[in-house]
Amino acid sequence: MTIKVVYILIFSFVLFNNYCYADDEMDESFLEEFESVESIKSYDPLEGYNRIMFAFNDKAYVYLINPISKTYSILSKNVRLGIANVFDNLLYPVRVVNNLLQWKIAHSYEETKRFLINSSIGVLGVFDIASSEFNISRHHEDFGQTLGYWGIGAGPHIVLPLIGPSNLRDALSIFGDYYLDPNVRLGNLEYKIPQNFVEESSMYVIKTINKNSLFIGLYDSFKKDSVDFYTFSRDFYERKRINDIKE
Repeated sequence: MTIKVVYILIFSFVLFNNYCYADDEMDESFLEEFESVESIKSYDPLEGYNRIMFAFNDKAYVYLINPISKTYSILSKNVRLGIANVFDNLLYPVRVVNNLLQWKIAHSYEETKRFLINSSIGVLGVFDIASSEFNISRHHEDFGQTLGYWGIGAGPHIVLPLIGPSNLRDALSIFGDYYLDPNVRLGNLEYKIPQNFVEESSMYVIKTINKNSLFIGLYDSFKKDSVDFYTFSRDFYERKRINDIKE
C-alpha cells in the first residue's frame, strides 16, 4: 500500500510537467527563459486556498520528490538525458496535433521531421540528432496553449494538489493532451481510462524522477532568492503561459 501511495503522489505531481525536454544546454535555456519573464498582476481570487495548497505541495517536493531524485541521480547524467530525450520524442503526437490546431503548419512539419530523425538515427529518441546535427528546433505546444491561441482566457489562478501552479483553462486542458500522450499508453494500447492506476502511472513516475534529477538545486535556489515564493511561482507561471501562447 505504501508503494502505491508514493506512485500516486509522484504521478499527480508530474501531470502538468510533461513538456520538458533535455539536452546539454537545458539548464541554460531554462534560466534564460526565467530571466526573460516580466512580473505581472495575476488574477488570484483563490489566494487563501492557493497559499495553503502551495505550502502542502512544497512539503511534498522537499520531503518526497527531491530525496528520491537525488538518490536516482547516481545514474550518469548522459543516461538521464537520454531517458528524458526518449520521453520528449514520444510526446510528438501532442505537439504535432496542437501545432496543427493553431495553424502552425511549418512547425508541425518540423516536428514530424524531428520525430522521424530522432526515432531512426537517434536510436528511438535517445539522441536528439535533429537538434545537434540538423538544427531543427522543438515547437512545444499543448492544449492549454491551443485554447489560449483561440482566445480562451486563463481564468483564475489555481494551485492543484501535488501538481502545482495552474489556471482554470490549463487545468481543464490536461484531459485533451492525456489522450494524445503515448507515455500513458505504454503497456495499455487501448484508449480508455486506465483500470490499474499504479501500473499505468509507472512511466510517469520514471519520467518525473528523471526530469527532476536534472534540475536538482534549481527549485531550492529560486525559493531561497524569492521574498514571497508563492507570488513568484504564480506570476512566473502565468507570464510563461502568456509568452508560450504568443510564440
